[in-house]
Formats: sequence, structure tokens, C-alpha cells
Amino acid sequence: MGSDHAGFRAKETIKKYLEGAGYRVEDVGTHSEESVDYPDYAKAVGERVAAGNDSLGVVVCGTGIGVSIAANKVEGIRAALAHDSLTARRAREHNDANVIALGGKVVGEDEAIAIVQEFLGATFAGGRHQRRVDKISEMDRVREHQT
Repeated sequence: MGSDHAGFRAKETIKKYLEGAGYRVEDVGTHSEESVDYPDYAKAVGERVAAGNDSLGVVVCGTGIGVSIAANKVEGIRAALAHDSLTARRAREHNDANVIALGGKVVGEDEAIAIVQEFLGATFAGGRHQRRVDKISEMDRVREHQT
């Protein structure tokens, strides 16, 4: 998990829920509401997931937009912005998302927990969705070779 200052409270709420539910949680920060730069925390979460240290990640900023963009810059990350349980579930089932992004100023505490529950409880459906995920992965490989 990681957040900037605007997502700090939501991150803490989610972390408390996850720990209470028996999940192992690695919190890469931030650890207060003092202003920080969200890309640093989105990158840290993305790198942990991409390296296989964590199977899934959660990132939070004010809207979820910034952290989702930043996390997606990490090779191998498919971060999805979710504002409700349905989009969180579909992110895993259809897109094999490995990071969920939330807006701490957009969703309330109960909805934030519900989003994370759906994301963690869902599994990739494969099938026709695998072809699409493979195309996304190919886009990453092409981009690597162009730089």
C-alpha cells in the first residue's frame, strides 16, 4: 500500500481493515498528511508488485488519477482506477489488474473498504480477456524497444 498526503486517511482506514482481516500489509508511506509527491509512493508500490514482493497493490491519492497514472509507468503493472465495487472486481476479472487505485477524496471509508474487498476477492477470468491482456503486455514490450 502507498498513498500521498491526500490519500493518507483512506490508506490508514484500508490498512486497518486489511490487517484485521489477516492480510499482510506493507505500507510504503506516506505516514502523515504532510504534503508529498504521489509518484514516489505509486512507484514504490508498483515496483514491489512488479518484483513479486507483493502479489497485489493498493495506491491512494485525492482522486486516484495521479497514482494510477504513475503506477502504470512501472513495467508489468496494470493499475486500475476504481470508484466502486463493480469497477474494482472487473479490473481483476477482465484486465488482470495487479494494482488498484482509489481516490481518498472521492470515496468514503466504507466504499474504500468495499472496493479493496472486491479487488482482492476477484480473480482473473482468462479466456477472451487473456488475449486483451496479452495485447497490453505487447504494447509494453514495443515501448521498451523504442527507447
